[in-house]
Amino acid sequence: MTNARTSLSIGLAMLIGLLTGGVALAAGDYGKTLSVTITNLTKKQVLTPPVVISHNSDFKLFMIGQPAGDGLVAVAEGGDTLPLEAMLGTRDEVFDYMVGTGAIPPGTSQTIMIKTRGQYRDLSVVGMLASTNDAFFAIDGTEIPYWGMKSLTAVAYDAGSEANTELCSDVPGPPCAADSGNERVTAGAEGFVHVHNGIHGVGDLSEANMDWHNPVAKVVIKKLRN
Repeated sequence: MTNARTSLSIGLAMLIGLLTGGVALAAGDYGKTLSVTITNLTKKQVLTPPVVISHNSDFKLFMIGQPAGDGLVAVAEGGDTLPLEAMLGTRDEVFDYMVGTGAIPPGTSQTIMIKTRGQYRDLSVVGMLASTNDAFFAIDGTEIPYWGMKSLTAVAYDAGSEANTELCSDVPGPPCAADSGNERVTAGAEGFVHVHNGIHGVGDLSEANMDWHNPVAKVVIKKLRN
């Protein structure tokens, strides 16, 4: 297993600025290189810097109908990847992982390079929909192509860890101000991961602008020659 060491400046500014990402591969564990291109398909939702993971079939990022793990909750509620990275670094089922270099605005794409080898034939991708309480997009354990490319779409999930207040005091992304607070409201949270039912205009967020219809992201995986 490789270890990734990424220094991220976690905070509300991450939604509009660039973050740094990095990976350090163990000696001899060079493997094959994949390019993973993520395109934001929404009208107004910003995607926070995503985490891309190569792993074997024993690893699961989450399970529908079950509570989200702490690492996933941190991503889904605030785009904070550090707890998830810390977990991934302890898992023998994981070969490599990499964090994106910045947020992905609507209609734009970002490409992330990651390594794979041997039995680590699966790939997962996750990131937050920033103008929500706890929504995330994900590809959970798709098989890496043996050659060429593979194109997938990702839906939005609700981590179930926070109530969907849609209030700027509880939401980190635009149009909410960077200093609005992003408070965590657990009373009324569903308690399990499920497909998100979108923005309904019950708080400060406009349904017309901030809602979406799945899918919310396109993910293209290419196996590069190396």
